[in-house]
Amino acid sequence: MELRQLRYFVTVAQTRHFGRAAERLHMAQSPLSQAIRQLESQVGATLFDRTTRRVDLTPAGEAFLADAVRILSSVEDARTRVESIAAGHTGVLTVGTTDLAAYRVLPRLARAATREMPGVTLRFVPGLLTAAQEEALVERRIDIGVLRPPLLRPELTVRSLTREPMVVAVPDGHRLSGSGPVQLGDLRAEGFVVYGVPGSVVDSVVVQACLHEGFLPRRAGEAAQTPILLTLVAAGSGIAVLPESVRALRVDGVAYLPLADEVTVGMALAWRSEDRSPALVRLIDALEGSGALPRPDDTDPPGTDPAPTADIGGTP
Repeated sequence: MELRQLRYFVTVAQTRHFGRAAERLHMAQSPLSQAIRQLESQVGATLFDRTTRRVDLTPAGEAFLADAVRILSSVEDARTRVESIAAGHTGVLTVGTTDLAAYRVLPRLARAATREMPGVTLRFVPGLLTAAQEEALVERRIDIGVLRPPLLRPELTVRSLTREPMVVAVPDGHRLSGSGPVQLGDLRAEGFVVYGVPGSVVDSVVVQACLHEGFLPRRAGEAAQTPILLTLVAAGSGIAVLPESVRALRVDGVAYLPLADEVTVGMALAWRSEDRSPALVRLIDALEGSGALPRPDDTDPPGTDPAPTADIGGTP
């Protein structure tokens, strides 16, 4: 049984006339009649009562008509869905994010996607540090990552979103509270609460910035997630140097102090370089069009981003 046979049958059933059905189908009446007889042979039942004046559906034909209409409608729906997905108008993109990306980057990304491509669903996987997102991208568990460069995987494309300054999270009543911007050198005697995860970009920035000031930060606690890290700060386990977007997290017992030193960390988008998903392409175009994603500088090699230490103390 072929779809064209179902279309022929439905058209004859709608017109109740082989001649008018043939005209609507832009074909001769004889091959249409042959196709209907072949269909009746295949289903093992007479579908039409034919007279010289009219064509009526048999009870079997009435039952078959409902199924034929449903099948043809399902096929048309499937074709429409495939065309929409192929054009990038619908689909699902899985987005990996760091903890802090949700407070500054994701709202702009989500607004641009909703406005420009409302048929595409963004499914977020939060709480992934950069190394975990790289692995998830390569293993195709996420389609795009909101992470902190630099990346190690050469098969990934990286596009810089923004750079943000660092701040110091201290427990309430800390000796430096209320003293204005804090110098890194003022933290020499402090214990540092860090992420402690291999490949943490933020940890790397903090260590290199402190080394630039002549000391190695002493680890006083570790937490893989930012809210837990701040809880340790509130408990008095130590201080933490974190991206400024952490200010969006209000944790009882924690105060945020500006850092006088020019220490910044980047945020970027990353995806598989060979990924030609229409939805992904449209998302990148939408983000560029809205200004949420700066267009790449023609002078920079594709997929690169400044090293995290580039803005420490103004040195290259």
